[in-house]
Amino acid sequence: MAFKLKNIFGDKEDENLTNEDEYYTVTEEESLKEAEKSGNKMILMEPRAYSESQQIADHLKNRNSVVVNFKRVTSAQAKRIIDFLTGCVYSIGGTMQKIGVGIYLCTPKNVNIQGQITDENEKSVNKNEEHDEIEW
Repeated sequence: MAFKLKNIFGDKEDENLTNEDEYYTVTEEESLKEAEKSGNKMILMEPRAYSESQQIADHLKNRNSVVVNFKRVTSAQAKRIIDFLTGCVYSIGGTMQKIGVGIYLCTPKNVNIQGQITDENEKSVNKNEEHDEIEW
């Protein structure tokens, strides 16, 4: 990333970088380290057991957003994980949103979420005023 286009096309001119150029030149490794520090990653997780909920919490503590898909766990395990994550998200001042059937977005305090995803089942429940439980 920290190279000049002239070097690619064979122009071997010796260029001296100014202090300003050096300041704004960042290697890929440095940018990944900075991303780790600043916590601006999006983590995708599909837990297979309740024990993996601690990993999700650790990502949230490191100020990373986590999308959790519960398709690989039972409904009872999913509820336990959701309860645990709700407490974690609350303790760090973050948010938790359902974005699909069995899919949740957990974000720390440093992430703002705009908009809302509505579920087709919720629309039909509101129209018909039925209060059946929705399975996922």
